[in-house]
Amino acid sequence: MTLIKWSKPGVIRNGNDVFSWNPFSVMDDYLTHDMSGRAGFVPAVNVSEKENAFLVEVSAPGISKENFKIAAEDGMLTISSEYKEEKKEENTKFSRREFRYGSFSRSFTLPENINTEAISAKYENGILSVDLPKKEIEVKKATKEIKVS
Repeated sequence: MTLIKWSKPGVIRNGNDVFSWNPFSVMDDYLTHDMSGRAGFVPAVNVSEKENAFLVEVSAPGISKENFKIAAEDGMLTISSEYKEEKKEENTKFSRREFRYGSFSRSFTLPENINTEAISAKYENGILSVDLPKKEIEVKKATKEIKVS
């Protein structure tokens, strides 16, 4: 058995791979970076179900809780954030200065049994927790037709 070193599709490994190069892979690399402040940050999300609620946890360290926007509308839960971080220092010579800004948006389809009026959220230790309490759904019983004899 021979092991072959794996490389990302579209990456030029030697001069003969010019035809396998994919110009869109450059864009994919750019759009899928993490919290480095580059465009396209999509936080990891955990969704769990408890007996009386669903819990959505969003891993978004370094973002201020004031920057989150949470909306429940038309059966969708949307969690988004825009953040900008600039540190201005006077009377300093910079050889390197970094800024951090970006945004993300995640949307989830809500089940029918969610009480949208009671949704709550908290942000602690870089984790945004959104509690989605369940409500009782009235189950419609099937109508039985009875023949008259």
